[in-house]
Amino acid sequence: MMTFDLLFGLLNDMFFASIPAVGFALVFNVPQRALIYCALGGAIGHGSRYLMMEFGIPIEWATFFAATLVGMIGVVWSHKLLAHPKVFTVAALIPMVPGVFAFKAMIAMVEINNLGYTPELVAMLMENFLKAMFIIAGLAIGLAMPGLLFYRRRPIV
Repeated sequence: MMTFDLLFGLLNDMFFASIPAVGFALVFNVPQRALIYCALGGAIGHGSRYLMMEFGIPIEWATFFAATLVGMIGVVWSHKLLAHPKVFTVAALIPMVPGVFAFKAMIAMVEINNLGYTPELVAMLMENFLKAMFIIAGLAIGLAMPGLLFYRRRPIV
């Protein structure tokens, strides 16, 4: 029964992650033939992060690894479809942007402004702000990884 719940949760997560990926791809004027790849990239990225988090990997590291996976897949698709990898990857990473953590940090900041300093509010602000920043850093570095590994003019070592 546990594997059914995991599989259902994974499919649910992947389906609902593909919707904003396509929406942002439309905002970024991605060619129509690439929209399915944006949806697939969003589903793969968010789904892989979901699986990693289910197996105990923290959200920051899971986001980094998922963004790296999407970046690598984007390089493969870019060679296949003769487009820049960012066409597929940027929209695919949008569903992993940490909106909830950023919102909670902003709410804590507004509460500190309205109610005054309390250690609990500052702790809530710092915890959510740092979590959001580390997730964003994981997205940015993960997206840059294929460029750092594949498109170098000089050897790594």
